[in-house]
Amino acid sequence: MKRVPKSPALILFATLLLCTGGGWWWHLHSNAKPAYRTALVKRGDVSATISATGTIEPVQVVDIGAQVAGLIKGFGTDVAGKTIDYGSVVDEGAILAKIDDSVYTADLAVAQAQMEQAKAGELSAAANLDQMKARLTQNQAEWRRAQELNRSKLIAQVDFDTAQANFEIARANVAVGEAAIGQAKATIVQAQAALEKAQRNLDFCIIRSPVKGVIIDRRVNIGQTVVSSFNAPSLFLIAKDLKRMQIWVAVNEADVGRIIPGSPVTFTCDAFPGRQFQASVGKVRLNATMTQNVVMYTVEVNTENADQTLLPYLTANVHFVVHKESDVLLVPNAALRWSPASPEQIAPDVRLQNPMEVSAGETEAGKNSKDRTGVVWLRDGDYVRPASVTLNTSDGINTAVITDHLQTGQEVVTGELLDQSAAGTKNPFVPQIIRR
Repeated sequence: MKRVPKSPALILFATLLLCTGGGWWWHLHSNAKPAYRTALVKRGDVSATISATGTIEPVQVVDIGAQVAGLIKGFGTDVAGKTIDYGSVVDEGAILAKIDDSVYTADLAVAQAQMEQAKAGELSAAANLDQMKARLTQNQAEWRRAQELNRSKLIAQVDFDTAQANFEIARANVAVGEAAIGQAKATIVQAQAALEKAQRNLDFCIIRSPVKGVIIDRRVNIGQTVVSSFNAPSLFLIAKDLKRMQIWVAVNEADVGRIIPGSPVTFTCDAFPGRQFQASVGKVRLNATMTQNVVMYTVEVNTENADQTLLPYLTANVHFVVHKESDVLLVPNAALRWSPASPEQIAPDVRLQNPMEVSAGETEAGKNSKDRTGVVWLRDGDYVRPASVTLNTSDGINTAVITDHLQTGQEVVTGELLDQSAAGTKNPFVPQIIRR
């Protein structure tokens, strides 16, 4: 096959044609006018908040334990007459469970027998004391008679000494009898204490609710053996009142200083999408925790739960309202961050006046400082013109501003898109932006 030689003139012509087409395409696109993305200035309410997550907890929880060991024989009934279970509503003093009491019934019988024995011992000691007092009276009379006979020398010395010894022995025996009475009474007290202890242990075999509430957790089953040693085993967990709940919120140390007891709080739960709940700050706990060098404080948030919609231990997305303003001018934060890319976008009359240049740091929104200023850009046909504002409260989306240059309904620029339709052609290699 015969190669066709390339002509230098042909190559030069192709190069010129390519450069001309590329220059013409660049000219068309370089003259494309920007299409601005705008938003309206509006009036409304804005709140500066601190966001955190927490867990919903009952205000008061009672952990019911067992003070005796034994086998769980059965459960009691709730206010509806049903067997105690999760979610059961119980009154104060209601029977929750029964423990096998056979061992403690036997202990009570032994204590009662010991009590009767102690009482019998007291009666025996009292009878012995009466007998000893009678002998003392007899020996005392004999001792007096011996003394009278001794003064007249009518009694032998041996009989005199015997009478004296018998009197002293009788008097000492009375003292011993009185001591025996005291010992018998102490034995009765000891037996009474043992009896009461055995009775209490028997009573502890019936587990009763100390409060009126709802059973959150049942931790034992029938037939399970309860072993009570140094720590009382937990059988039931009862919430005293589910109509008032608390949220335990972990707050960073950088934000905890702005949280004031009594300030309003809003929160949501994933279990109830679209619903917002109201609450208030209770107190800030002082026992901080540290995780990966981050110090966190637990803040108690109080909320009403009259319809008992909120369930214990749900995760709550909490927003502490630090500051709130009503009926103020609002502009999007995106408008405070945007500035023209080139001076040609600024209106000619403003451009001649050398408008102030605004740095990103001066226009950054969301820092809730009363002394911060910024600039927003109003749309003016194909151009934009600046309007200075004083920044107030921000919720992260909109910022409240104070200015004499803005009115409700004006358009502020939040961004721009390249208006490729003005160029009359489209580059197929440029990603297309779909506007909605």
